[in-house]
Amino acid sequence: MAVRVAINGFGRIGRMIVRAARKDGRGGNIDFVAVNDITDTRTLAHLFRYDSVHGAYPGSVEAREDRLIIDGDEMRVFSERDPARLPWKDLEVDIVFESTGIFRARDDAAKHLAGGAKKVVITAPAKGEDFSVCLGVNEDRYEPGSHHIISNASCTTNCLAPVVKVLLEEFGFRRGFMTTIHSYTNDQRILDLPHKDLRRARAAAVSMIPTTTGAAKATGVVIPEVKGKLDGIAVRVPTVNVSLTDLVAVVEKTPSAEEVNAAFRKYADGRMRGILAYSEDPLVSVDYVGNPASSIVDGLSTNVIDANFVKVLAWYDNEWGYSCRCVDLANYIAASL
Repeated sequence: MAVRVAINGFGRIGRMIVRAARKDGRGGNIDFVAVNDITDTRTLAHLFRYDSVHGAYPGSVEAREDRLIIDGDEMRVFSERDPARLPWKDLEVDIVFESTGIFRARDDAAKHLAGGAKKVVITAPAKGEDFSVCLGVNEDRYEPGSHHIISNASCTTNCLAPVVKVLLEEFGFRRGFMTTIHSYTNDQRILDLPHKDLRRARAAAVSMIPTTTGAAKATGVVIPEVKGKLDGIAVRVPTVNVSLTDLVAVVEKTPSAEEVNAAFRKYADGRMRGILAYSEDPLVSVDYVGNPASSIVDGLSTNVIDANFVKVLAWYDNEWGYSCRCVDLANYIAASL
């Protein structure tokens, strides 16, 4: 039976979710029935069809006054600024992706439930959510009867958490610090303009920009065993997509770099297949555009110093990989609706 899905906010992630669902059958029984965005349908269709990072959409895309038609499938288009005004009950919506980046607090996201949706998935870190999930790491703690507002965390947390989980389970985890070397995003300025973060106020394409990230602390929410043992920063860099997590950690055991890599290969080929990947190819960031994994360990960069001080680099397509997890999460939730 199809699961009826709506998207609030048809921006970078909203559009990539639909693309990811329609690629290689990943969407399963997902039926996208509606989009809410304050942009007109002609612009929404154009930005869906043509993407500067991921290329042109291979199927058909049409825009009508209140419809988007993708490969012959219609989606209603609304332009409501208040989620409470959206007709999710009338459309029998099961799951709403809250992808505006605005309605991340529980009370705001709950407006979708009041409107008739059964579940809300916030495609960002949230405040007051019922459950934060990273697939491959903690989805076994999802409780369908009580978890209705779910955060899919951030792209960086989805990259970091599988790496930390492997280190924790295989070698014990004492403490760690991560740096995400992150492609610039829409929360920066193309040219110098005011921003509450004075570094993000500077032109994104000409500087490396140190800034904050909550990904490390959020990993402690997803993996309670490491709560208070992780912190981190971000450095935004002049690339449009694909990012790199640099983790240094003190572990309990004394593994060699080869043993650390062997553990990552085991999980990538086993219980974290499709979530965690492993590579020893000498690749660079552009090679990972379109990679669906949450985290790709760069085996050539793994190092161990002084017996238990471990360094791991892990790549991630911060748009496509994250959007694939959103689709997978919708399928996971739908299985227990």
